[in-house]
Amino acid sequence: MALTWRVHATLARSAANGPGTRFVVWAQGCTLGCPGCFNPETHGPRGDVRTVGDVAAEALGTPGIDGVTVSGGEPLEQPEALREFCGLVRPSGLGIVVLTGFARREIEADPGLSAAVERADMVIAGRYNARLRIGAGLRGSSNKEYWAVTGRYGPEDFADVPESEIVIAADGTVSVTGMHAWENEGRRGDR
Repeated sequence: MALTWRVHATLARSAANGPGTRFVVWAQGCTLGCPGCFNPETHGPRGDVRTVGDVAAEALGTPGIDGVTVSGGEPLEQPEALREFCGLVRPSGLGIVVLTGFARREIEADPGLSAAVERADMVIAGRYNARLRIGAGLRGSSNKEYWAVTGRYGPEDFADVPESEIVIAADGTVSVTGMHAWENEGRRGDR
């Protein structure tokens, strides 16, 4: 039986979710409850239920990308799906970045969570803290840690990642993504 994954959304091409042009997956579901999170619509248990293989095929079938980024919601609340996705993407040579609210020490203390990120290149780990908001380098707050699982990326690779982007799809769907602070100005946050 194919492993399923609750997914909030995917975006075929993004410059604001890691180095280069990236395919982005937003996992659905998060129980961490970080005050001020700018993706609250990804927290509930709903979302599209897809097979991990289908999501990986969508990413791998996207031409001209440099890597994939998995965000959320909380990707590590579905560790088996994340592990399988990374395993399917790894042989392609695409870079893999995972954004999580779990701290590195929490991940390393849990064999299931550790296994979920073992094939990632970079994990950006730690709870969002609104008082420490920076919204730069793909870190929402300064307490979030860059954890280079492989040598592919270092913190310097995230320095020029744009704060935000607006993507208009062929069907007219508008996506606003990145680490922008627009919600502080009364505008809607990330999808």
